[in-house]
Amino acid sequence: MKHKLFIASLVLGSALLATAAKDPVLMKINGKEIKLSEFEYLYHKNSQQQLEKETLEQYVDRFVTYKLKVADAEAQGIGDDPAFQSELNGYRNDIIKPFLEDTTVHEKLVREAYEHKLKNVDIDHFMLALGKDYASNQKQLALADSIRQCVLKGENWEDLAQKYSVDPSVKNNKGHYGYIMAGMFPYEFEKVVYETPVGEISKPFKTNYGYHMIRVNAVRPDEGEVRVQHILKLFPRVRVLTDSMKMATKLKIDSVYLALQNGADFSELAKTASQDPGSAKNGGELPWFGHGRMVPQFDKVAFELGVGEMSEPFETNYGYHIIKKLESRATPSLEEQRKSIEARIQQDYRKDAPRLERVNQLKQQYNYKENPNLTKYLTEALARHGQYDSTFVDGVLKNSNEPLFTFANKTVPVSVLARHLNRKMKMDNESAVEYIKGFVEHKSQDEIMDYYAANIINDTPDFANLYNEYRDGMLLFEVSNRRVWEAAGKDTLGLQAYYDANREKYNWYSPRFKGIILNAINDSTLNAVKADIDAMKDQPMDSITASLHKKYGSNIKMERMMMAKGENAAVDYLFFDGPVPSGKYPCSMVLKGGLIYQPEELADVKGQVTSDYQDVLEKRWVDELKARYPVTINKKVLKKVK
Repeated sequence: MKHKLFIASLVLGSALLATAAKDPVLMKINGKEIKLSEFEYLYHKNSQQQLEKETLEQYVDRFVTYKLKVADAEAQGIGDDPAFQSELNGYRNDIIKPFLEDTTVHEKLVREAYEHKLKNVDIDHFMLALGKDYASNQKQLALADSIRQCVLKGENWEDLAQKYSVDPSVKNNKGHYGYIMAGMFPYEFEKVVYETPVGEISKPFKTNYGYHMIRVNAVRPDEGEVRVQHILKLFPRVRVLTDSMKMATKLKIDSVYLALQNGADFSELAKTASQDPGSAKNGGELPWFGHGRMVPQFDKVAFELGVGEMSEPFETNYGYHIIKKLESRATPSLEEQRKSIEARIQQDYRKDAPRLERVNQLKQQYNYKENPNLTKYLTEALARHGQYDSTFVDGVLKNSNEPLFTFANKTVPVSVLARHLNRKMKMDNESAVEYIKGFVEHKSQDEIMDYYAANIINDTPDFANLYNEYRDGMLLFEVSNRRVWEAAGKDTLGLQAYYDANREKYNWYSPRFKGIILNAINDSTLNAVKADIDAMKDQPMDSITASLHKKYGSNIKMERMMMAKGENAAVDYLFFDGPVPSGKYPCSMVLKGGLIYQPEELADVKGQVTSDYQDVLEKRWVDELKARYPVTINKKVLKKVK
């Protein structure tokens, strides 16, 4: 036993040493280890953002100072504050999102969709209805497969389609769709179409509409898009359309065609003669469209015409048309179509593909395994109970400890499915087993993603580095605010003492106006104000300004300021030969003050003095931190920085 334990400890020790060797400790600050990976992450990020490159040694000095400040914030317990934790959790929820998806999948789907748009596919289609339960669905799937085998053996597709297919269009097309383009059908249908080789029949596949089979007859390059205008004469909307009705419609379109041949303006005639309410008001113009967007007859004529050419009258199921081709263009580029492609991806199950790919990766990482005996367990449990009902869900499944699946260090029991099941559904036991198993994949995805999110800081170094960067940045801001920025403003005595000791640093090369400027909306108002001021000259300034505000309201504006030449229009006009101010208050006077040539007090240069005093506080703080918190750097590891 001792030998086994000794060997196990050696193996474990070797693993730990290997892990440590991959990411060794670069430095310790106040006893906290900083790994090489974290330093390299911030070092490379800093290098990309710096206009002037700094040496590694320079960055190390700056990094140590940064970490000393973070250590001070931690020592003060700033990170334990509930408000801080709440804000940090908000950042965590934002930055974790990209890690919960494989971001490369989205771009692959966009490019796949665009590749589909470059081709049109000629297909035959066959469809069977969905069954009401698992057993009937299996029968439908078996029927579809047997029909496929019949076609492969030489039986006629059209005959079988007309006999068995429930596609409503089969009456008219006998199971032949012709050329289709990308975006016409749901993605799961389109994907099979574009992945089935020419001349082959797809295996039966399921959509929300039924079970389908596709035969691909041909593929051609997409011809791009056309823009046309058209005139339509509709057939009468009756149950039975007679030949005489069609002839009457034909005579109407022929008279329009004759007028066009004799020089009538197509747009004007479309406005008055076309019975297509959507386009008639626009002179018959239709938006750009590609193959497959219009009925086949309209599609064929539109693409065969040359630009500027006009068709003869032709028939569709709607009536008779005349088309004039206005423009044609090649298939738009990927970037031109990117937004529309991405919008379409968000409308079907592809939007979940990046997350599902991440789940699949995590399943491998966490050694995910489904219970191979699940079907047997459910079958036997249902047989013992008798049937699927609410008692089975609440009395059997809800209390079951049978494993559903395992991953990482977790075993998830069957009982977790109970709350997701519909207790009132009626089905046979075989269908019930499949119904219950249908929830396993969704539950596994949720469990794995929840586990990953909870452990991501340990399992994903990239996230850990980003999260720690946010956390340390927040700590740095708060502690710097307390020790430097806010401290400088609150330390009025220290600020004044610093100014008194360094007055010679704060000299001006040009005068400033210091005082109060009064602006008025016109000369008469300004003159009235001057008269009132003369009458109140013995009163305190605060009393004068209060009286003026009360009497003149928005007809005047008073501003206390410190301004140099070029910083205020009224000051420029009154003291520096500037033009008369424009705007609502063009008339100005000095209510109090005048030009000063050097600062008279701290308030005159408070912004600059405060900034300089903050630098002093910063230096004192850093010196204090270096003396308080020990720092050790592993020089050998530092040489490994890439």
